[in-house]
Amino acid sequence: MAKGSAPCVKCYLAFALVVVIVLAATGVWNPFPGLWDWVNRSRPLAEPDVTWQQRVDGAPQSITVTDRAVIVEHRLTVEGHSLTSGNQVWEHKADWAAVAGTGTDQVVVAGTLLVKGYQVLNPATGALLRRDEAAVAVWTYRNALLDVECAGPRDCTLRAWDPRGQQPRWTAQLPGMGLVLFADNPQLLTSRPLTARGVADDAGGPQNLPAALGFPIDGKIHVVETRTGKVLQELKEEQHERIVVLGGRVFTLVATPRDGACYYTATAHDPVTALPVWQRAGINLRTADRTGCAQRHNPTGGPNVLAGVAPDMRETVLDAHDGRVLWTGAAGQELRAVDDRYALTRSADGTTLQAYALPTSTPAWTRPIDDDAQIALTRYAALVVTRKPDRVVALDPATGTELANLRTSAEVKAVGPAGMVIGEGREIGYVRFAGADLPAPAVTGPGGVDPGPTCGGVKQESCPGDGSKDG
Repeated sequence: MAKGSAPCVKCYLAFALVVVIVLAATGVWNPFPGLWDWVNRSRPLAEPDVTWQQRVDGAPQSITVTDRAVIVEHRLTVEGHSLTSGNQVWEHKADWAAVAGTGTDQVVVAGTLLVKGYQVLNPATGALLRRDEAAVAVWTYRNALLDVECAGPRDCTLRAWDPRGQQPRWTAQLPGMGLVLFADNPQLLTSRPLTARGVADDAGGPQNLPAALGFPIDGKIHVVETRTGKVLQELKEEQHERIVVLGGRVFTLVATPRDGACYYTATAHDPVTALPVWQRAGINLRTADRTGCAQRHNPTGGPNVLAGVAPDMRETVLDAHDGRVLWTGAAGQELRAVDDRYALTRSADGTTLQAYALPTSTPAWTRPIDDDAQIALTRYAALVVTRKPDRVVALDPATGTELANLRTSAEVKAVGPAGMVIGEGREIGYVRFAGADLPAPAVTGPGGVDPGPTCGGVKQESCPGDGSKDG
């Protein structure tokens, strides 16, 4: 065949493309949506596959598992997803959001930065339950919601609410909060948990309201008893001191520099009488930096326990209320996670996870782990995260029974009573724990059930029976 008579491949491709475009324009056949779905299809987050997987609008700020919904906080919105299907049920414009309550009393509290007030929403439907127009800060707990409103620079009122309450339980007068307190859950003077890479710091959700709280205001610590709202003390830290409030006690933690070392003393006071109740010397609660013993951090531990290092370098867990030693490690044993019920440790050789039910000196269960495994503890599951190979394992804290075992590079974002949410980038997925029951469908109105993706939020039509303006 002559050189000039070869078939024109480019001409045939151009002609085929024109035919496809004509067919799509006339509605006869349109391959483009399916093609785009194939290109945009998400790869599975884990193996075995998760119960459901969804792509959300941007990397989440935080995620919380509630009784019937998964609450996803973004930079400008908060949204609720069905716990059963993962479908987005509602969306609400907000700069910040947090969850309070437990079970059917749970609520989502949402607001706008630099704007007073907040909204209390139903987690399952997004319906507005209560609106506040004056509060400048909110704290969320499993059994309460606290907020503070200020009539002037030196005149503020702290209020405690039931999560779904319409009237405050009590109010307390405090001086001006200043600019350090705003939005949701500003830091108070209490213990800080041990953390792990691969697990969100707030994966366990809200804690119970402590018996007393310490509010830092204008260089002083105001101690508030949370049953009646009585302001018990107004304290000021002295040199080398740090004051924190936990376990129903007010602690004066002293780190004194001497001979190139830091010498530690922890004294627990009764918040009502201000009298010392117990004292321990030599326990390093990880409050001080190496230089000058300056205590810039809250002590490590849980809501009612303190975790530190004894003078003989063995790790120790103390009962914050009465000072009892709840657990002491062996030489080289490392405490990796602790709460009021359990302590999770790594053996001295780094190859064994050991779980202790406090107070006890004998492990309740053990499990082999990699030497680089990260360990975390939540109310409903102990977590072991490894990389190379990527794996996430959820365990029953009491027995060590496997609740989930996944091959995944995703992070654990939130843990609930029946499962956990893992996420990577914009992808989130729900993993139901072994033996967990399916949640009841979320009711959105008379006779209505979980509407899936067909209603709620600014991108979809309004859900039936939902009275909130923003979905």
